[in-house]
Amino acid sequence: MNQTTNQTAENDVVIDVAKTRISDLWKKEDYWAIWLGFLILVFGIVVFFSNPPKDMDAKITAANATMAAEEARAPFKTIAWHDAAAAKKKLKGNSVAIGKFLSTFTAKPHKWTSNPVDSFMVGEDAAAARKAAATPKYDAAKAATVAALETANTKEAAAEAAGFQDAALNAEAQDAISAWLAAKGKESSAKKKAGAKSFNQVGYLIGLGLFFAVLFGIGFKVMGNSLREFMKGFAVVFALAILAFLLSAQATMKAYGIGYAAWAIAIGLLISNTIGTPKWVKPAVQTEYFIKTGLVLLGAEILFSKILSIGVPGIFVAWVVTPIVLVSTYLFGQKVLKVPSKTLNMTVSADMSVCGVSAAIATASACRAKKEELTLAVGLSLVFTSIMMIVMPAIIKATGMPEVLGGAWMGGTIDATGAVAAAGAFLGEKALYTAATIKMIQNVLIGVIAFCVAIYWCTRVECAPGQRVHPMEIWHRFPKFVIGFIGASIIFSSIYASLGPDVGFTLIDQGVIKGLTKNLRGWFFCLAFVSIGLATNFRELKGYFAGGKPLILYVCGQGFNLILTLTMAYIMFYLVFPEITARI
Repeated sequence: MNQTTNQTAENDVVIDVAKTRISDLWKKEDYWAIWLGFLILVFGIVVFFSNPPKDMDAKITAANATMAAEEARAPFKTIAWHDAAAAKKKLKGNSVAIGKFLSTFTAKPHKWTSNPVDSFMVGEDAAAARKAAATPKYDAAKAATVAALETANTKEAAAEAAGFQDAALNAEAQDAISAWLAAKGKESSAKKKAGAKSFNQVGYLIGLGLFFAVLFGIGFKVMGNSLREFMKGFAVVFALAILAFLLSAQATMKAYGIGYAAWAIAIGLLISNTIGTPKWVKPAVQTEYFIKTGLVLLGAEILFSKILSIGVPGIFVAWVVTPIVLVSTYLFGQKVLKVPSKTLNMTVSADMSVCGVSAAIATASACRAKKEELTLAVGLSLVFTSIMMIVMPAIIKATGMPEVLGGAWMGGTIDATGAVAAAGAFLGEKALYTAATIKMIQNVLIGVIAFCVAIYWCTRVECAPGQRVHPMEIWHRFPKFVIGFIGASIIFSSIYASLGPDVGFTLIDQGVIKGLTKNLRGWFFCLAFVSIGLATNFRELKGYFAGGKPLILYVCGQGFNLILTLTMAYIMFYLVFPEITARI
């Protein structure tokens, strides 16, 4: 009888546990991050795939035919080849009517110099004045492009007359074509300024705020919270996010690389450490809810075809160096610095070695770090990212380091993806491409690192000697949003492969991602950074700064990262696989 009763009780427990796990699908923020992220991605696919640019397939076919013919005709990329490639790049999903609307609706405040109002609205008179001021430079840039094209045509014709057999003439033609492309780039930049138009973004920002409030509010309500309380607080959080974007859009701030993340955290900290975060705002201070949804969207940007395009060298730089640096930094913190908090040690190590804030969020969730520890790790990352994105390009230029090597070095060490792109662009196209691709490869490790940390914490850190850990405990510890991150990457990589690189570039790169999800991801991250600041008090952080150990940990870890990444990049790109480097 007792045995039957016990068995029944055990069965009831199993049933209760199963019900709890099923209810997690609508009760936990990790799952809501997945549902909201995929809702946005599916919407993007439907919208952009249903509205491709006019005559897209015919234009791509014609351009590819021209490029193939030119590749067969000449040993270098000719003027006609570049014209055809440019024609393909003009095919963008976000250039159609619905794409333009979504880009405008989700846009952040615009760049401004002295008047912050210019970030939100520019009247017709002001737009006309900007256009008039920029037109002479545009005319000069156009004339320079015409002259460069004439020279390039002359040099290419001379090389062709020699049957493309004269190496000197071929080199002169390539140099002239490169000069023409550079002139075209300057003309394009000048054209944007000369095409200044009036705009008013205020209405769009109000609409976007309401959309976000409903989007996140529904999940907040289903998770058992008050929708009304969330809506009230969210108005403040969203307004502070706008302020952070506004300050980062100021011309001087942009020049120094002080981005929205730093401003968002600083504004939140200022409020929380002076007047204090109002109680009625706190329901909307949902750091992980916002950033996890953004990370699911980030997964769609990590396309396997782009990872493979840079080959094995990039994979070695990102996937071999990163785990070595992470483990070494963590052991250094425990064995040498004696950092009291293992969770702080691990969060700082992952933040510095993998990819900054995104990795810190995933790792902190896996090891259950305190919010103060996460804030400290993120703060260190933002400070050093701002420094490195300015100093590293200067060092690379001063030492005459090749663009590919410099790009690989920055891609593997600078934490934030946006900062990597900005630093790479400062050096040139090759550096930008290499740096951004390696950072993308490194981002793949977010999920892997989170899973490994969850296993390590369950089996080694929190497990008593001789105690066995049930596999479900590892599953409970694992950040579920990472499933959405990895799933989005796999799905979008598969779709991209099935469409082919040209259509994929048009509809996914320049459609779903650039026309919708990238902007939304930026907003979600900014909301999260504001929340971090609002939820953090310096008094709570003071204990973690004892002896300056977190700072020493970060500096020593990043120093090791810089040395190892540069060494690996040189070996892989210039000694082992120089043929891949030559193709970049």
